Amino acid sequence: MMQPVLRVNGSDASATDGQPVLDINKAAWNWWMIAGAIVLAPLTFTWGAFLMFCILTYFSLLIGHSAGMHRMMIHRTYQCPKWLERLLIYIGVLVGMAGPFSILRIHDVRDWAQRQQECHDFFAHRRSYWQDIVWQLTYRFEFMRPPQFIIEDELAQDRWYQFFEATWKFHQVPLAILLYLVGGWSWVVWGIFVRISVSIVGHWTITYFCHNPGPGKWRVKGASVQASNIPGLGIITYGECWHNNHHAFPESARIGLEKGQLDPSWTFIHWLEKMGLAKNVGLPRTLHQQEDLMLAEMQL
Repeated sequence: MMQPVLRVNGSDASATDGQPVLDINKAAWNWWMIAGAIVLAPLTFTWGAFLMFCILTYFSLLIGHSAGMHRMMIHRTYQCPKWLERLLIYIGVLVGMAGPFSILRIHDVRDWAQRQQECHDFFAHRRSYWQDIVWQLTYRFEFMRPPQFIIEDELAQDRWYQFFEATWKFHQVPLAILLYLVGGWSWVVWGIFVRISVSIVGHWTITYFCHNPGPGKWRVKGASVQASNIPGLGIITYGECWHNNHHAFPESARIGLEKGQLDPSWTFIHWLEKMGLAKNVGLPRTLHQQEDLMLAEMQL
């Protein structure tokens, strides 16, 4: 059976026993950014700042978060030279969600919980959208019997990643200085506060809807949460909206698998491969390796 969660040992853990608890550091960072965006964005709007925001937000999420942190670092669906690997993850750090080790923990523990026969609503995203977004931006989950989470030495012992993890919030400062020198305070507000707020809220919004009932060809046997595909959002989600495909084939660098499923992150990775900068690029496993899957209509 395919093992998609590489760093979690949940043999003695429970995905249901526990509760969300207030995380002051997470809440302060996320809501400070959102409050700053709400208050300052209307006061500093210029078309130049807005255009910069659109470009910087899109490509930092595409290159840093989707292609870099998600498909390369978390799922190891391709490899690239160390200098490029570190650059992609650094761009992911600049997105402003968390450091690389924290992103690994958030993602892998959630995926492990969703693949259990039962899991808490915090991981399943079963509550209302507003309840869930407050949970995800303000709380952490405190297990009664937590799973064991171990990051592989290749990442854990890398001093650059240790540095990124310890200092991830402060990397907004040199970026803010650069934005100020180019475009003044309007660029700082739209390039830091608005960009980070939209990145965080947008990320969790897509996560919420992709983990609630919707279209999808595949079901993962024994999993309490079945992911959905969200048609029409391939471009603005970098291909991450095809989440039913991703849950079925987490080893694949390509997530948009069917005709018309646009996947900009895959396009970027494919370009890297053509230039000799990506190797061991994963694709969906063959039919005889799909014993953990069933077609959705077969479950009905």
